[in-house]
Amino acid sequence: MDNENVKSEPQYGQLENKNLHLDKKLPYPLEGILVVDLTHVLSGPTCSRMLADAGARVIHVERPKTGDDTRMMGPYIDDGSSEYFRIANAGKESIALDFKDPDDFALLNRMIAKADVVVENFRPGVMEKLGLAPENLVKRFPKLIVASISGFGQYGPMSKQAAYDTIIQALSGIMDATGEEDGPATRVGTSVSDVVAGIMGYGAITTALVARERTGRGTTVDVSMLDSTFCLMAQDLMTTLGPHKVPHRIGNRHPYMYPFDTFKCKDQPLAICCGNDHLWSLLSHALGHDEWVEDNRFDTNDHREENWKATKAAIESVTTTDNAEAWRQRLEDAGVPVGIVLNVDDTRRLPQIIARGMVKTMPDGLEVMGSPMKYGTWNSYGIQKDSPKFDQNGAAIRKEFSPDQED
Repeated sequence: MDNENVKSEPQYGQLENKNLHLDKKLPYPLEGILVVDLTHVLSGPTCSRMLADAGARVIHVERPKTGDDTRMMGPYIDDGSSEYFRIANAGKESIALDFKDPDDFALLNRMIAKADVVVENFRPGVMEKLGLAPENLVKRFPKLIVASISGFGQYGPMSKQAAYDTIIQALSGIMDATGEEDGPATRVGTSVSDVVAGIMGYGAITTALVARERTGRGTTVDVSMLDSTFCLMAQDLMTTLGPHKVPHRIGNRHPYMYPFDTFKCKDQPLAICCGNDHLWSLLSHALGHDEWVEDNRFDTNDHREENWKATKAAIESVTTTDNAEAWRQRLEDAGVPVGIVLNVDDTRRLPQIIARGMVKTMPDGLEVMGSPMKYGTWNSYGIQKDSPKFDQNGAAIRKEFSPDQED
């Protein structure tokens, strides 16, 4: 690798210590909440990881011998452990339980009896086969919240079908909406269906916890990856639910505003967004073409959107004369919303990302994602320990929830 391509690593640990908004000593909003985490892979673990970030104690129950599926998925770090598992399970505890073993199953039930929340993402029907049907658990423990995250939900004609992120992206419309107009449907470049279902699960659980404070009643929670991803399709749904037209993918541009797109520069693309005529006038001036404001092809948003190819060609005739960073600075100074298209390896180095604590260093020296939720009163730093080794907390948890410890 050429020396010029070697990037220095940000010192996240040193920088976060200077950020008063990331005070590690502040109390957590979900402190004292116990979560029994029966999830695996990504959607469920994302949800329970967010609960851990908010201060809940999360006990991740794993299958014997092999543990969570992602422990055997790359990429791997120097000690041979899975980075996939780390990202989704930081801040949790781990215990391995064999549900077919009477003693282990009894221990699980004792844990559930003391829990505030149970999160699971088995295929619908599995919990019932295990003797842990969510509705029955809530009957047994009226204050318990049992959240189920699945591909298609707990009911409906597709509920029992297997699902992975790519399957849901294909069915939800998001894959068909992604890509260039003349290109194939394209998977979004991250496991968006898994992650958004986890986020929806977190929102539903915290809502249920607030309701429990008012009513004293627990509940089941049913979150579907398909439902959650479908809800992301706001702009395409505007087209199909209102005018009853069929939307088509259009690349990086916005369907109803222009310029709202990426534009070529000498070196790399630049995103420029003008959501109204005032911003268009600022952009026209910054690019040295005040006459565009009066041009009847460009003078209104509707005209620019209708003539988007001509609008884009006019902008790129100017932006291709210089590098993206030079244009970013000029347009930003002019008040135009603008951003360079970055690789996430560059994004993690942004001063804004660092200042917000969105990457943090654990005591073991490894880095994890920070919490995107910032509070004025509560701890915004999130989890302060790395993901657990397999069954790392097993002995202590077995002792804590042993029959001898029952009230």
